[in-house]
Amino acid sequence: MAIPTFLAELRALVGTRKLWLSAAVAVVLDDQGRVLLAQRADDGRWALPGGILEPGEQPADGAARECLEETGVEVVPELLAAVDVTPDVTYPNGDVTQYLVTVFRCRMVGGEARINDDESLAVGWFALDALPPLVEQERQWLRQGREARGGTLFEWAGATRPGDPLR
Repeated sequence: MAIPTFLAELRALVGTRKLWLSAAVAVVLDDQGRVLLAQRADDGRWALPGGILEPGEQPADGAARECLEETGVEVVPELLAAVDVTPDVTYPNGDVTQYLVTVFRCRMVGGEARINDDESLAVGWFALDALPPLVEQERQWLRQGREARGGTLFEWAGATRPGDPLR
């Protein structure tokens, strides 16, 4: 997996020291109640689509971008389900990072679930009672995405949202 250019430039200055980064995760359920998951190429774990936000990128846009890049599925973020802070993450090269993660429940609007870049080994829809092994944090984000209620306002600079009469 390629490191984003802005992060590679930052790492050249700070080395492996801990960085505080923002990330977004997409919880996408289809009309059969199955969840979209991708098997990560870096460590083989199954995970919800998501990743590091680009500088200045709105979190909802990042969730939609990451989902499309990793899975080929086009989504519209509909609800900010959770905001979470990860424990420190130490990568094999010694880089240390901690993430502020925004979790969005998203609706599929196009595309087809497939391996769409070098970040995924496999992509698929899974029934909630037949999930592959997930780390607890992924299970928490999935639960939050499914159970969140209410309306949180968030910026979304993406294309016109389907069904939004004000845009």
